[in-house]
Amino acid sequence: MILIADSGSTKVDWSVVDNGKVVKRAFTKGINPFFQSEEEISNEIETTLLPQLDTREYEGIYFFGAGCAFDKIEIVKNAILRNLKTNNIEVGSDMIAAARGLCGHEPGIACILGTGSNSCYYDGKNIVDNVSPLGFILGDEGSGAVLGKLFVSDLLKNQLTPGLKEKFLEQYNLTVGDIIDRVYRKPFPNRFLATFSPFISENLTDPAVHALVLNSFKSFLKRNVMQYDFEGKPVGFVGSVAFHYREVLEEAVNDMHLKMGKIVQSPMEGLIEYYRVADVIL
Repeated sequence: MILIADSGSTKVDWSVVDNGKVVKRAFTKGINPFFQSEEEISNEIETTLLPQLDTREYEGIYFFGAGCAFDKIEIVKNAILRNLKTNNIEVGSDMIAAARGLCGHEPGIACILGTGSNSCYYDGKNIVDNVSPLGFILGDEGSGAVLGKLFVSDLLKNQLTPGLKEKFLEQYNLTVGDIIDRVYRKPFPNRFLATFSPFISENLTDPAVHALVLNSFKSFLKRNVMQYDFEGKPVGFVGSVAFHYREVLEEAVNDMHLKMGKIVQSPMEGLIEYYRVADVIL
């Protein structure tokens, strides 16, 4: 049996896999070594994960999540090995999880479209090129945070219909002052802006809203994906924004004459298949 973990910002999805089939699912709070110490991560595993598992011993443990890069990888490895036993452990970024989940053992371009955005060129085993996402102020095109930023900006600059503006402010119980305060004075403005994604999605029939989303996706493709060796390579997407805006995303990909790959909300199913095939190969 192996244990695969996909860590998002709010929760970790742990899957116990036996011969390519999930035999148990478990969930804990999101883990990010950039913000948490080894002790804090170990405590979350000990108190929340272990009671949900039937064994502590696995043939392999594969953990992927934001912040899992460079020296932070050892923090997560050590925290896991304080609680679980294995001779084969791998800790990697959410980007490598997306790449393996979307492309498997074949080369392609993998993209994340969630609260933030990211992309990479993947050779079938490793990430070989990555355009820096730069965050929601300088980059993160096509992300929930940027869609929210562009939408609110257009709304407050009277670029959208008065009726839509009134509907938005009433639904979220916000004033213009509230929005300015949350964006410029409170922590995590990217998360705040991303909370407007459901409203944007609900109003995609408005031509101006549709154009805003479509152009943001095209900007993501032009400024990120098209910097790679993209000719003939499938471009796949993982994340909540990619999943819920699937139709507009496909429109953007087609307009830019790129090859459409998979669109999934989570890379877990693809990761399970990746390690099943890897086990057969080995």
